[in-house]
Amino acid sequence: MHEGHATMMRNRFWVSLPLTLLVLLYSPMIQTWFHFTAPQFPGSQWIAPIVGTIIFIVGGFPFLSMARQELAIRQPAMMTLISLAITTAYLYSMGIFLFPAVNSMGAQTGGMTDFFWELATLITIMLLGHWIELRSVGQAQGALKELAKLLPDQAERILSNGQTETVKVSELAAGDRVLIRPGTSIPSDGVVAEGSSSVNESMITGESKPVDKHAGDKVIGGTVNLSGSLRVEIQQVGESTALAGIMRLVEEAQKSQSRAQTLAQRAAFYLTIVAIIAGILTLIGWIVFTGNVSDAVRFTVGVLIIACPHALGLAVPLVISISTTLSARNGLLIRKRVALESAKDLNYVIFDKTGTLTKGEQGIVDIATTGINPDEALSIAAGIEGDSEHIIAQAILKHAQEKHIQPAPVSNFESLAGRGVKAQVNGAAYFAGGPRLLEQQGWNVPDALQPSKQGAEEAGQSVIYLANETGVIALFAIADVIREESRQAVQQLHDLGIKVAMLTGDSEAVAKAVAKDLGIDTYFAQVLPENKADKVRELQRGGNKVAMVGDGVNDAPALVTADVGIAIGAGTDVAIESAGIILVRSNPLDIVKIIRLSRATYRKMIQNLSWATGYNVIAIPLAMGVLAPIGITLDPAIGAIFMSASTVIVAINAQLLRGLNLAKG
Repeated sequence: MHEGHATMMRNRFWVSLPLTLLVLLYSPMIQTWFHFTAPQFPGSQWIAPIVGTIIFIVGGFPFLSMARQELAIRQPAMMTLISLAITTAYLYSMGIFLFPAVNSMGAQTGGMTDFFWELATLITIMLLGHWIELRSVGQAQGALKELAKLLPDQAERILSNGQTETVKVSELAAGDRVLIRPGTSIPSDGVVAEGSSSVNESMITGESKPVDKHAGDKVIGGTVNLSGSLRVEIQQVGESTALAGIMRLVEEAQKSQSRAQTLAQRAAFYLTIVAIIAGILTLIGWIVFTGNVSDAVRFTVGVLIIACPHALGLAVPLVISISTTLSARNGLLIRKRVALESAKDLNYVIFDKTGTLTKGEQGIVDIATTGINPDEALSIAAGIEGDSEHIIAQAILKHAQEKHIQPAPVSNFESLAGRGVKAQVNGAAYFAGGPRLLEQQGWNVPDALQPSKQGAEEAGQSVIYLANETGVIALFAIADVIREESRQAVQQLHDLGIKVAMLTGDSEAVAKAVAKDLGIDTYFAQVLPENKADKVRELQRGGNKVAMVGDGVNDAPALVTADVGIAIGAGTDVAIESAGIILVRSNPLDIVKIIRLSRATYRKMIQNLSWATGYNVIAIPLAMGVLAPIGITLDPAIGAIFMSASTVIVAINAQLLRGLNLAKG
């Protein structure tokens, strides 16, 4: 819609501009100012009224049409003001030209054809201002087009015989396999079936670092494959893809209203009423005290022109549009603008532990050894647990893989039911298992390992022991792995003056250990999903503005109860109805970005609203002619220039928001 209106304003501006120059050329006032005489010919005196009429019809039509819509719903606003100004100017000028008469003071008005140049200049400047405004808003809303361009037009579908065929992306279906060559875009959401590569996901998640992808890893449509070839099995197509969901959310956010936007619209309405009253008082006042109808109309038109609330009307929508685009580029999807607006007032952020502050998967958090190198112990344990699908065994294997340690070759593998496993490494027997293994074998934990054992027990962590035939030689503490970003997020929230709380269904020991590790201010342990909302209310009763950060599934009641609900969605959960803000990445640091963006957006809104309001407070009395007794007046055309200048200032100030670095504040 904005693009169509911007094109219309542009076209009408280019039609009006040369006609306005012609009116200026034949304006007696302009000729007097610049000491020249335009070529005269029979009927040349009709140039200003004829061309002025064309400009009024062609250039003024958009404003008259939109004013009619405002009046139809009984909400007069800026278009009503513009229409009043240009209609008053046109009718008065035509009246003076067609019916020269003596005014109430008996002074001959004369032709006053120069008033047409003011009308023409006013309309042309208004068209230019609206074109600039709509073009700026249209550019801010370009995020949708940019997102749509991410998807390729075609894909290489793999046939049953291993050959490929080129098909349109719209023809892909769930279950299809596609070949993704280096440098090409992934056509739809899926999972890597074969191959390994690095993928650029910055256009979706805001993460600049390429993400390694291997068999079993999920990929998002619209991201770019960088290095190796991938064979991807399509899982989501069309409207169910992450990119489509992101586009819906961006579109919803751009349509939604915020409290500040509603306030600005209300202010524009009242300004319209004030301007109309001021215009009436100006007209009556000048006629009563001077008897000069032409001056009365001139100042009345000036009031109506200068009061047009363009800057006020643009102050909030443009800032919001830019902030929405900026948030989408940083992996922050704003479903409700009120949520982003409220984030500036937060003083407490509650995190769900599992899957938010932690990775939601078991991993090794500590290794302690005696008489053996930790890397060697990890290699032996990974070798012994190599064939097990148990979650703890997988944690040991993954940790070895992350540290690039090869599992030791084993033989004579034996499962010890309910206790652990046994195998030989280089001819020596090794055991791996929990406390029941030690009970069975009659082993004690060596003194050197006792501090690590006690620390793990206090933190509620699982402990796996590695032993040889003589006894225990190492222990592995296993727990839900804390994200490295969580520590930074908590610290940066504290730097912003915001306290952090944690909700978890885990035991008191686990919750206390995680809270202590991260420096969390408050924690709630052993909380059932249905009771999470109660904990949010508990903090709110203390007068806090609370944000809840969760996965959007069992945290839904708490997300709705919080002042700001934030769903951490890992890229594909983009349609979570319970959250006002959705994070594409599962990164707690993005919470800090939300607050920084909210505060910066609010500052820009206040700056723009202050400028627009202050400008009118000063300009309207000046346009009314209150300083006329000392020789200071404001011509309607000059008023139009000042009004357009205020609009440009507001637009430029809003554009400065684009330079905000959310990672640094």
